[in-house]
Amino acid sequence: MPARKALIAVTSASASLFNGKETTGLFISEALHPFKALVAAGFEVDLTSETGSYTPDWLSLQPDFLNGSDLETWKDLDSDFRKKLDNMPKASEVDGSQYGLFYASAGHAALLDYPTASALQEIAEQVWANGGVVSSVCHGPAIFANVLDRSTGAHLVTGKRITGFTTEAESTMGIMSELRGWGSEMVEELADRLGANYERSAGIWDDFHVVDGNLVTGQNPASASSTAKAAIEVFEKL
Repeated sequence: MPARKALIAVTSASASLFNGKETTGLFISEALHPFKALVAAGFEVDLTSETGSYTPDWLSLQPDFLNGSDLETWKDLDSDFRKKLDNMPKASEVDGSQYGLFYASAGHAALLDYPTASALQEIAEQVWANGGVVSSVCHGPAIFANVLDRSTGAHLVTGKRITGFTTEAESTMGIMSELRGWGSEMVEELADRLGANYERSAGIWDDFHVVDGNLVTGQNPASASSTAKAAIEVFEKL
């Protein structure tokens, strides 16, 4: 059975959004909520990014998204979450064979670095090859651009059901033209190109996730916790 040890992947990219007024990076709750769920379920949890660094996403720090105990944890630099986040190793320094669960957190910046984050992708491949659980949330599926199922040589998500941040939501936020300027694929476009079956909830902000075997994906920030809990449920049945 894969080790009861989880690795949360974090985007190391940052970029301006909202006409250059704000900065996108890691959407904090998309790492914090799964961290809390996994720790509560008895997992040893580590965090890593391709470069070992991160930039907090401006929007994720606003009161609508970060409040209560989550805000307290974020402000407490001695909390387990902050200590691990602020002292992450580079993904190339991480032994992926030690983990039974991989969780790709995100933020819009993930569209920039995840598609070519070869060290993170190798870890996801290792976890999958060892029979573990691979999961993502929001823009996290960008990691799947180059994650293969080593037993078949095909992309891991090909032929599988997945979800992620909707193109409709990008347009609703009024940032599509800026995202197009990055030259990045939207999650739905990536799913289509790789032959995955994209699913979504009726509402763009609904808590929604999809389970397909050992692959668990969530649609948006509101889905970060439920996605992690669903991934844990899958792990428990391994």
